[in-house]
Amino acid sequence: MAIPVIATVALVLSGCTQQELNGYLPSDTGITNNTGRVIALWNTSWIVLLVVGLIAWGLMIWAIVVYRRRKGETGIPVQLRYNMPIEIFFTVVPLILIIGFFFFTARDQVAIEKRFDNPDITIQAFGKQWAWDFNYVDQNTYTSGIQVQPSTDPKAPAGSIDPASIPVLYLPVGKKVEIQLQSRDVIHSFWVIDFLYKKDMIPGKTNYMSVIPERVGTYRGKCAELCGEYHSQMLFSVKVVEQAEFDAYMQHLRDEGFSGQLGTQYDRNTKKAAVVAESK
Repeated sequence: MAIPVIATVALVLSGCTQQELNGYLPSDTGITNNTGRVIALWNTSWIVLLVVGLIAWGLMIWAIVVYRRRKGETGIPVQLRYNMPIEIFFTVVPLILIIGFFFFTARDQVAIEKRFDNPDITIQAFGKQWAWDFNYVDQNTYTSGIQVQPSTDPKAPAGSIDPASIPVLYLPVGKKVEIQLQSRDVIHSFWVIDFLYKKDMIPGKTNYMSVIPERVGTYRGKCAELCGEYHSQMLFSVKVVEQAEFDAYMQHLRDEGFSGQLGTQYDRNTKKAAVVAESK
């Protein structure tokens, strides 16, 4: 049974567009070192579930056709209370599927969550209502974002925002990046859509994101945790550039007076310090 199913799936996939091959995920293999892994896990899971669904639907249709009431038949068929082989089948197969899904999910999660021993770039990202602060730790520079502003272009559609007001995080391509995630007030979530990765920013706690950007480009980011009235406007961009452009941008920040680091002195959550002190 497996051979025709696999052949059919291979034939169908051979005619898929790239978007379909990516499982309709908003990304592509090779954007980071992790996107290929996520896409593979996603697609494999759906293929397995589709095969299970086809078998289940086939058995249902078979039972409906074979055991339908024939012309002239009356009464109720002989009732069977138990069928041990079927009971075992319906217990063992789902258990195998669950164990398999758990194993591959845990394997990929461990690989994605593993921190670099010696990251090339360390970023400290602060989420705040409703913008972002970015510290470039190794370069001793920073940017402080403001809430995105409405567009002043009279030809822009109603509700448009000014692209220049969106905070931008620069990352060098092909480098091991560690992003330290913190919150200045409430719970936020750092989500780079094309990276297929997001992680919560919790007051009083530092979370870590380890990633290698592998493709030059500009990628959208946003807060993925409802954090107040203007949550939908808590946007940012990630600009992955060559090392020379990254170095030039760092020098530009120094020339503009953005040397140093933005610390926790700007946090608005006054209870966070007490919680941290108590935990220590």
